Amino acid sequence: MPTSEKEKSTGRLEAVTGAGSGSGTGSGRRRRSAALPRRTLIIAALCASLAACAPAARDVPAPKLAYDAETRGPVPIPPAERSLQAVVAEPWCKVSDEGLVLEGPAFARDGGLLFCDVSGRRVLRVTPEKRLSVVLTLDKPGPAGLAVHKDGRVFIAALDLHAGTGSVVAVKPDGTGLQTVVPQSAGYCPNDLVFDARGGFYFTDFRGTSTDPKGGVYHVSPDFKAVTPVLPRLAMANGVSLNPDGRELWVTEFSRNLLHRVRLSDATTVAPIGTAVAYHFTGPAPDSMRADGDGNLYVAMYGQGRVLAFNKSGIPIGQVLLPGRDEGHNLNSTSLAIKPGANDLYVVTTDGKGGRGTTIFHARGFAKALPLYSHQ
Repeated sequence: MPTSEKEKSTGRLEAVTGAGSGSGTGSGRRRRSAALPRRTLIIAALCASLAACAPAARDVPAPKLAYDAETRGPVPIPPAERSLQAVVAEPWCKVSDEGLVLEGPAFARDGGLLFCDVSGRRVLRVTPEKRLSVVLTLDKPGPAGLAVHKDGRVFIAALDLHAGTGSVVAVKPDGTGLQTVVPQSAGYCPNDLVFDARGGFYFTDFRGTSTDPKGGVYHVSPDFKAVTPVLPRLAMANGVSLNPDGRELWVTEFSRNLLHRVRLSDATTVAPIGTAVAYHFTGPAPDSMRADGDGNLYVAMYGQGRVLAFNKSGIPIGQVLLPGRDEGHNLNSTSLAIKPGANDLYVVTTDGKGGRGTTIFHARGFAKALPLYSHQ
């Protein structure tokens, strides 16, 4: 190709190439220019997020929970029960400097207060003058609850927690003449009992767990020959009481923290629509109970050092607090008795390993004692 033609061709090629290169460079610049704002926004957003997570210039402490006067103790009263009227019981009789486990107080016909020393398998008696004596000592099973017959005999709910069995036996007021009423071979684990107006009695069967209820409430006929289930499938049925006309049965279920109310058509028949859970307790744990002449119910709270009072409909209306409970003393309140003809409550408890021994405390309730079969 002649030089002139080559130069022309090269010039055209350069012109084309130059035009293409110039056009491509401009387009790339425009794309980069368009991408820069987006990239800047992303970086700015990331910086803002990091700044939000970074510690503030002034370190402000996070909100903190703190104990107050109502929550500081080992067993605070549940919020729903804090506004109930309350009285603090007074020490009445120091039973022992040791941490014995007391249960089942009941007044004898002569005015003495009977109660169980579960630890020593003994039934004890204290006179109004506070003189202590031993009524009897049982082999296994040991005493857990007491009720007095109108002929003066003392009926004892006896249990062996480790074996899961027990019996009901009766003795004369002086502890002699032991008679088996419900034998150990029957398979129950009796914990507490109460007489009805005809001389039969109800007892609780303290077997089972919260997920495997095997206990219940049973009635024994006045001739002591028939045992009839009344409220089966309970988890450690514990306290049992009757209302003033004997037509309502109250039962505490220890392992499920429940208070049951049972309306009866007769001694062993639950009325139609007759059962209800009247109350669900908070914390440990409903133990034995007693009713007064107005139908109020007093439930000893094991592990809380107090007695919770309910009206005849099962609505909480008051409480008796034991001294030292806010510091963790006298918490194992198991049961109580109401003195016949008076509104005096006697609460049995132990301080366990707390160093204050075993004490019976005294307070007064809303009304006089329910007339008992023992004092007819």
